[in-house]
Amino acid sequence: MPVRVDMSLDWQLREVSGEVADEKVRAAISAVVTHMHSGTGNKRRGGKELVRLLALARETAARTGEWEAVRQLHDSIAYAEGRILQQDFEERYRLFQDGLRDEGSRDFLARTMWATHHWMVSAARQFMKEHPGATAAELVEHYRAQGEDARFLEAPDERPGRYVIPRGRAETAIWLERILRDGRILVEDPAEEARRIATSPEALALLAADDEGQLILQAAELRRRAAGLEELRAVVEDPGASESDLQRALEGQYWIFGGRFVGEATRRRLVPGDELDIPLIRGDGGLQVVELKRAMSLKGPLVKRHRNAWVPTAHVHDAVGQAVNYLVGLDEGRERVREEFDIETRRASAIVLIGHPGLQPDVPEADIGEALRTFNTHVNRVEVLTYKELLDNAYRSFATPAPTEERRVRDRPYSALWP
Repeated sequence: MPVRVDMSLDWQLREVSGEVADEKVRAAISAVVTHMHSGTGNKRRGGKELVRLLALARETAARTGEWEAVRQLHDSIAYAEGRILQQDFEERYRLFQDGLRDEGSRDFLARTMWATHHWMVSAARQFMKEHPGATAAELVEHYRAQGEDARFLEAPDERPGRYVIPRGRAETAIWLERILRDGRILVEDPAEEARRIATSPEALALLAADDEGQLILQAAELRRRAAGLEELRAVVEDPGASESDLQRALEGQYWIFGGRFVGEATRRRLVPGDELDIPLIRGDGGLQVVELKRAMSLKGPLVKRHRNAWVPTAHVHDAVGQAVNYLVGLDEGRERVREEFDIETRRASAIVLIGHPGLQPDVPEADIGEALRTFNTHVNRVEVLTYKELLDNAYRSFATPAPTEERRVRDRPYSALWP
């Protein structure tokens, strides 16, 4: 960032110089002012030399005990380096209007805050009208997403004086930035170029229509998925990870569950009293419930020995029972869910994610998998998977061998497998 030098800094230094008692400090400040006015064409001169001279003046003030000058010169350096905003700097030292408070800045800030809060109230009412059962966390997330999208504010030509915040534009821009930063397109500023493309539907369409552009988009999507998979694996293998940690790692990665899913439902509370962990939408419009339990932090084993065979423990049975209760509620509220949310819940199914073979190192992984598969064949509409089986399936979708305990090289992220 270039060093800032302007009238505000000039006036502040003159005020500081007038208040110090030591001649050495005044001389050091005078050297700063002299440098500032040594530019050509009546232009002030800044640069690294200005910062060096300011630091020297501050050091001189410290040696002579002029501690108030030290504090003020510290502000001078911060302002020159852009770490203090101009409005704050001028208000702090009352540089203009004969030392009076800047009423204009105060009133501008007050009007801005009023308009912001007015908009927030209006947006909250609209959101709650559209989502009457929304939680406080969902409302906060709505505001967060809108705040990100506000950076891409548009002014439509056909509506002079009106402004529009495009929904989801920030997420598109972040995705494009990752493509430009990690892909095969070299640009000086990936963030700015991503913003330009994201705000131009024509540019985005051209990139998608071009063969090489499509290849770049596909490669970037593979890289994104590989990185997400690696992050999920780290959370799954963390013995302290909670269900909330696992849910955050899985959010937005519905592809991990297989190609028959086309997305996630935006609402998790479809029937009163039940909040689904991950509601997936199948290609036929039907609902698939994903119930999340702990992975390596599960308090107990997955299987136990019973009459010379391995069978699921109470942890698995309880999780399946909870999923079945969700399905019963969805069946009973089918008409209302379809009318309000346009989601078909008739004969919805569920996946229960629970545990990891690493919880029982004394039991062969194949035996755990066989016990759960046998259990699944006798349970209608519910499938039980371990997190490791989910990860293995996802790695296979990349045509990449999943890591085994013997072969895994932990210092090598799986995202490195993608060029």
